[in-house]
Amino acid sequence: MTKRLAELIEEFRVPGASLAYWHGGEIHQEAAGLLNRSTGVEVTPESLFQIGSVTKIWTTAQIMLLAERGELSLDTPVADVLPEIGHGIRIEHLLCHTSGLDGDFFHDTGRGDDCLSAYVTALAARPLTHPVGVTHSYSNGAFSVAGRVIEVVTGQVWDAALREQLIEPLGLTHTWTLPEDVLRFRSATGHLGEAGEPTPTWAMPRSNSPAGQICSTAADLVRFGRSFLEARVLDRASVEAMARPRVEPPCHVYGSHWGLGWIVDAWDGAPVWLHGGNTIGQAAMLWVVPDLGTVVALLCNGGDSDGLIQAVARGLFPKLCGLRPPAPPAPGPPAGGGLDSYEGVYERTGVRLTVGNGRLTYENIGELADLQPPLHFDLVPGDGGGFLARRPGDRVWARGAFYRLPDGTPYLYFGVRSTPKVS
Repeated sequence: MTKRLAELIEEFRVPGASLAYWHGGEIHQEAAGLLNRSTGVEVTPESLFQIGSVTKIWTTAQIMLLAERGELSLDTPVADVLPEIGHGIRIEHLLCHTSGLDGDFFHDTGRGDDCLSAYVTALAARPLTHPVGVTHSYSNGAFSVAGRVIEVVTGQVWDAALREQLIEPLGLTHTWTLPEDVLRFRSATGHLGEAGEPTPTWAMPRSNSPAGQICSTAADLVRFGRSFLEARVLDRASVEAMARPRVEPPCHVYGSHWGLGWIVDAWDGAPVWLHGGNTIGQAAMLWVVPDLGTVVALLCNGGDSDGLIQAVARGLFPKLCGLRPPAPPAPGPPAGGGLDSYEGVYERTGVRLTVGNGRLTYENIGELADLQPPLHFDLVPGDGGGFLARRPGDRVWARGAFYRLPDGTPYLYFGVRSTPKVS
């Protein structure tokens, strides 16, 4: 696969990638390309990448450990731990993205150990994206709140609790959260834009840490994934609870359902647990096939990362375990009605989506607005309000849907986030 990985990163304009997988009783590691196009430093299997939202699996596991010890439960109202978080939000709502808490409020509260406390106070003042529990909308903010819950219950900052609860018990030597620790290792820089230039901002704010700030190697990520199969840290009941399907989203994007932390799917009838991640110009994916013991991790730093991830999955899983990942979405025959009735502006804190003339424009209007220009997607209508979207030049189509809440409010589901129509 090593030669093939090098071919794929060139095909999908990805500067560099690291791949690891468990097969034949051992971890196999492969790497290709550059960590930073400006410096020319090459990727090695020991290189650290930002794993982005794969971090959410780790934060969920931390919460489950606290539940095993009787220090909280999935039914615990968050307000019992953090009085400023009301609305009847429970711990379970945080972990399966049904809390309604702002998903993309990337509010920088500094590098101090009080950053999560300050973030939660600021987030609590923001309006909910949707009423609690009525729909699915991916929420980074909810996981920062979960991280603050961990801090209050353990009496440690999130980074320290993570090391004590998971990193050190699993013997992971190349998994870190703070830039000053990552700098001690060979580490990746993200790349943005058509030209693939190194990003001027290396990392997200520390207040986003429990949602997406872990840096790791592909091999350490595989070791973490295998810990669920071996019940090395969590007990079997907690592993099963995390993987149980709990929420079906308005349309299937990465999988058919969401559990606690995990996205849950089935390939050729076999259950698959997975989660991806994106930071500023970096991307990651972790797959676990529990019945077959297969674990795969892929990390990369720019370009058409979605295309690379799908290509690696299609090439690797049939060889490792005989499973075929779902085919990527593709436009079918034209659907009746088109999308005219859904045109308008959809907005949540930090993001504006404008639909019109067969296109969708995605704009960051919050604290990350300067890091990324508006993104434009061509739209192809499907049945029942569904659609496919793709940026010019990309190969992979993304699923989305126009739908209504039970009270009739119109929403747009795209990028696994639900956004209300405002005009």
